Amino acid sequence: MDFNDTPAEATFRQEVRAWLEANAKPKSATGFSAENPRFQRNEADSLKIAKAWQAKKAEKRYARITWPKENGGLGGTPMQQVVYSQEEAKFDVPSGFFEIGLGMCIPTVTHYASKEVAARYVKPALYGEEIWCQLFSEPSAGSDVAGLRTRAEKDGDDWIVNGQKVWTSGAHYSDFGILLTRTDPTAQKHKGLTMFYLSMKSPGVEVKPIKQMSGGANFNEVYFTNVRIPDSQRLGEVGAGWGVALTTLMHERLAVGGGAGGSGPDIKELIALARETELEDGPAIRNSAVRERIAEWYVRGQGLKYTTYRTLTALSQGKVPGPEASIAKVVVAPKMQDLSSFAMDLEDMGGVMVGEDSPQMGAFQQSYMWAPGLRIAGGTDEILKNIIAERVLGLPADIRVDKDIPFNKLPTGR
Repeated sequence: MDFNDTPAEATFRQEVRAWLEANAKPKSATGFSAENPRFQRNEADSLKIAKAWQAKKAEKRYARITWPKENGGLGGTPMQQVVYSQEEAKFDVPSGFFEIGLGMCIPTVTHYASKEVAARYVKPALYGEEIWCQLFSEPSAGSDVAGLRTRAEKDGDDWIVNGQKVWTSGAHYSDFGILLTRTDPTAQKHKGLTMFYLSMKSPGVEVKPIKQMSGGANFNEVYFTNVRIPDSQRLGEVGAGWGVALTTLMHERLAVGGGAGGSGPDIKELIALARETELEDGPAIRNSAVRERIAEWYVRGQGLKYTTYRTLTALSQGKVPGPEASIAKVVVAPKMQDLSSFAMDLEDMGGVMVGEDSPQMGAFQQSYMWAPGLRIAGGTDEILKNIIAERVLGLPADIRVDKDIPFNKLPTGR
């Protein structure tokens, strides 16, 4: 592995840093600021701030660096995208609204739709004018995406869709979505699927936000009642939706596995908390038990960092990262949950508070309540461990008794 920037990457990093310094505010010493869009109480305000920042990035062609210039990108390398992300993480800038659309949905649309269709949707998404969501998971098919039951039936030049999706991030503020449906229940479950894109404002689409214990409602249930979708909005061939979905899931896994370790508070913020927290024997930072836990998470974080560098090295060499990218998420989410729980214990009575008046602005509380969802989103811990076992360690694959059975013949448990 090579941990150093090439001369070209070092030059690009300097250019990015100079632009960010001219257009954004660096994070505070602890990483928390009331001005950070991540701490805005009103989602509408956060979205407004995020759209303005997205448009500014797009104008500079930093919104999607690896995309071709004709699509509004920089025509750059994956490593340049990584460099930009590393530098942007040091600034108080909004995130969380456009990653699914730009990282998963639009690449799928551009790969399978016509150039005219792609041209219609790419620029508005890139500039933050239109937001996309991914309609895959269902109540009976979460990690097992191919077990979905939402039906699409042909009616002339249209398809009629009925069913339900769940855990759809951002559906309540999204303009469009990509939708995986079952079009042939007599085929094996991976072979009877078809993918479409549609407007989230289509008649018959109902979005119901799911209230979370954190107080937010970013996940949604989405119901489809006789929703009419033109066949021209089909992505890929009829019955070939699983292959299209893999394109999307590949982008998702790379986005999750190639990240810097989550957006919540980490070691730096925990050390800042320990320095300002007084225990019975003095500052928490001098307590041996506290120092031991900080060291443990630091070592785990460094292991994650250098594992992620394998992905970055592959990108730098023009290679496609392998399934080892799944390791990152298996480590990130439990670490976030454990670290935040420990920080809340350090805060004592302040650990039950949230908001600007709480220690560290309640960031550890938010992180603690978000972490369980992160252990599910993008693949559960169990699914990712299976991927690592089978495709990284070469262990025998799980036995799949449903592999060659038509979907409508599978036992339902009823």
